[in-house]
Parts: sequence; C-alpha cells; structure tokens
Amino acid sequence: MDEARIDKWLWAARIFKTRTIAADACKNGRVTVNGTLVKPSRMVKVGDEIGVRKAPVTYTFKLLKPIEQRVGAKLLPEIYENITAADQYELLEMNRISGFVNRARGTGRPTKKDRRAMDAFVGPSLEGSYGDWEGFDFDDEEDE
Repeated sequence: MDEARIDKWLWAARIFKTRTIAADACKNGRVTVNGTLVKPSRMVKVGDEIGVRKAPVTYTFKLLKPIEQRVGAKLLPEIYENITAADQYELLEMNRISGFVNRARGTGRPTKKDRRAMDAFVGPSLEGSYGDWEGFDFDDEEDE
C-alpha cells in the first residue's frame, strides 16, 4: 500500500483518538497536506508533510509510511517523523502556564483551583483590606 486516506492515517498514527474526530478536523480546515487544506478523503503518500492544528499549536509531521490500520505507540517512529517547529512547543508551554487567564468561552465558571491560581497571578489577596478603617471616626456623622 503506497497511499492512504488522510482521515484514516491520522487515526492510525494516533494523532486523533477516533476517525470521526480526524474527519471533522479535515472538514473544519485544521489539517493541511503540503500546505493545502484537505478533505477527509484525500490520499496521502510517503514524503507528504502533514500539518495538524490543535489550538494553540500547529503540529507538523513527515509521512514515512501510509497506513490505514491503527498501530501500537512503539511503532510510531516508523510511521511519521515529528518536524514541528520549536516555537510551537514554546507556545504550548506558555499556554499551559497561563491557561487560566484566557479561558475558552462556554467552559463554565472557574473551579476553586482556577480561582486560587488567578488570585495568585493577579496579586495579593484583598481580604482584610478594610483593616485600615477600624477605629476611624467619621466626621460627617453627628453624635447625638
């Protein structure tokens, strides 16, 4: 076999968990072959450069073996070569560190852990900031 469907290859090479997710990624414009957006039925061959955008990173792979049957993780070096640029991994690390700042819309309220991380990031807690007002005599209140 010298060619394989891109959606089957993405699934077989363990880049996506299911073939349906791989096909959806192709349909939504997140997969390129040699710089061109592709449909799930596109055939790929040895030497093709496959780009997969999984926000915020675009992974790049060089196809070494076109397969359509899923293989074990130990065999992946025979299937493709990861040629993703180093700056993409830096972007991933920066996103992991500051991930709580830019929460995706619709993910719901922050968890207690997220809130504590945001508080630590923003600065010291404002609790107890009214301590300066204790014993303060307000002049505008008239004593009766």
